[in-house]
Amino acid sequence: MPFPSIAWWIAAVKSDTIILDKAEHFEKMSYRNKYYITGANGPITLSIPLADGREQRKAMKDVEICNRERWQVQHWRTLVSVYKRSPYFEHYEPGLEKIFHTPYTLLSEFNLASIEWLKTQLKLKTDISFADAYLKEYENATDLRNLKRSKDTNRDYPVYYQLFEERHGFVPNLSLLDLLFSEGPMTMELLAQHIPPLGG
Repeated sequence: MPFPSIAWWIAAVKSDTIILDKAEHFEKMSYRNKYYITGANGPITLSIPLADGREQRKAMKDVEICNRERWQVQHWRTLVSVYKRSPYFEHYEPGLEKIFHTPYTLLSEFNLASIEWLKTQLKLKTDISFADAYLKEYENATDLRNLKRSKDTNRDYPVYYQLFEERHGFVPNLSLLDLLFSEGPMTMELLAQHIPPLGG
């Protein structure tokens, strides 16, 4: 999943290893090719277009991005437009912009680049490994493959300064980018204070 949600990172910072499943099949209506932010007009979904559309049943490792659309340009312009006035965007902008100027063929490549970049900003030491064979269930692990963007404000999410909160109220569990641009170095501490989700 690109630039995973706050709930995903709450689980990640409490784990020794993050296992990315390259063998699972792509599922539409999931986080696998989209991430969520909020702007002046409310929540925004940033979707990565796929070469064979969202109905495909390929393994994640084989899902190709449709680069005929200038999605990276559009995503970057949206992020700049939304977050240019946030407290820490300017600090993270140069490194993040490189991801949107680098060509990617596979969805899994872009997703990994986004996760690695966020992991670096958090100074997180957690290892990342890959599952090359599909398992329906993992023992002794928090399975976040089917995690959805919950709008449940009663869940244990960090509450922080959000640029457009006075217009739309606080929107929980967006992409970690939203929290990072608002809280900067405090992001890791805020994640560590919360209970990991159970998935689903």
